[in-house]
Amino acid sequence: MQGSTPGRYALLRSEMALPLPPVTTPRKRRTPSRSSSGTAKAAATTFGDVRKIGLTLPGVKEGTSYGTPALKVGGKLIARVHQNLDCLVLRTDFMGREILMQSAPDAFFITDHYRDYPWILVRFATVEKRALPDLIERAWRLVASKTLTKKFDVERGAHGMRFA
Repeated sequence: MQGSTPGRYALLRSEMALPLPPVTTPRKRRTPSRSSSGTAKAAATTFGDVRKIGLTLPGVKEGTSYGTPALKVGGKLIARVHQNLDCLVLRTDFMGREILMQSAPDAFFITDHYRDYPWILVRFATVEKRALPDLIERAWRLVASKTLTKKFDVERGAHGMRFA
């Protein structure tokens, strides 16, 4: 990265220190919508799933943004439903966004509008529910105060809590 400042390299190193969650696995099409064991497939991810996970994080409140359901911490947006597409608009950093889009382009993308902003679009129909806790926690950490993140880390460490 020529022309970058040393501070930018430090930022990239710190961003890379956080592990990225598994996001999708290739799926074979089956007919009808039942797995090989005969049980129904898991339902597509919804904003309700995102809300349930997000509200377990300290300081997260429900709200709206562009007339759609949203999650905020300290008044700052971390996630919302896109107003026109069936997807989630999720706070991210630029390095994490690039990694996610390259690792699972069927689940993660941006439009030209988001190119210069730290947001990623997440397709509800494609992203796996098990990836949501880590994705939402990463978004929360980007905007939550240091006090909230420290409290969360201490409580989670003391209780060994992780999202199910």
